[in-house]
Amino acid sequence: MLLLSFYTTAMLAIAGVIVDRLIGEPGTRHPLVAFGRLATRLEARMNTGFRARPAGILAWFAAVVPPVAIAWLLVSVLPFALACAVHAALLWFALGGKSLREHIAPIARALGFGDLAAARTLTARIVSRETADADEAALSRAAVESALENGNDAIFGALFWFAVAGGPGALAFRLANTLDAMWGYRTPRYLRFGWAAARFDDVLNFVPARLTAASYALLGDTRTAWHCWRTQAPSWDSPNAGPVMASGAGSLNVLIGGPAVYNGTLESRPVLGYGMTATPQHIVAALRLVERTTFLWLALFLFLAFISLGAHG
Repeated sequence: MLLLSFYTTAMLAIAGVIVDRLIGEPGTRHPLVAFGRLATRLEARMNTGFRARPAGILAWFAAVVPPVAIAWLLVSVLPFALACAVHAALLWFALGGKSLREHIAPIARALGFGDLAAARTLTARIVSRETADADEAALSRAAVESALENGNDAIFGALFWFAVAGGPGALAFRLANTLDAMWGYRTPRYLRFGWAAARFDDVLNFVPARLTAASYALLGDTRTAWHCWRTQAPSWDSPNAGPVMASGAGSLNVLIGGPAVYNGTLESRPVLGYGMTATPQHIVAALRLVERTTFLWLALFLFLAFISLGAHG
């Protein structure tokens, strides 16, 4: 039971999304907590400064390959019903849609009540930029950016790789994305060691990020979204976050990006999108865009599944 029919894949994808929506991530019992501890130990042991880039490549394979290989073996040897359960559980593990909403929606609520202190604290939990002196517009921009980018990282990338390689594919994507979040920084400590984590994440995200950007464009102001994607995304540091955020911001007619403070240094980032300065209402709109995109993807899964059934019927 290694390969799934597209109909089975679609049914399991819908099941995984429903479970994530109802239950969300398993909190402190999340396997990613244990994976994070493993990644921390690997980095402490192997990031010694000597041949840091090869060490980072080896550490990435040591962290990602064993769990993915075990998952691949399980779905290969288990009976059909049990293998399907494992596929669905792995997708649930890889998804973070409910968590995304639970982390970002409260920022919009806090700003709506005029509680800047709470909004700053909530925003600091989801972004690496400094928020201590951020105003409403800066906090709104950060939340919109996070919603749009993490829509891809927490939902659509996992669904894409689930369609390609089932549960093991979704697992590989989530683990690679986690290592990029832990090691993929351009700081003296991680610049060379984290090179592999950043590059592997770029490769695995290349196609899903562009499918996500196209979906965002189709579900809003399509013309503006395509224009922002084409003209603004190339200026963004990340080859995948650029298209996703530029298209999403254009679709919503909102301006994001721009200056932000990281580690005490003001960084001049390109402006993405078009239209109004970000407000709390745009945070809500960004979350709704991610939700509509989720429904679009599941509908497309179902459509292709029934087409597949008809072709084999």
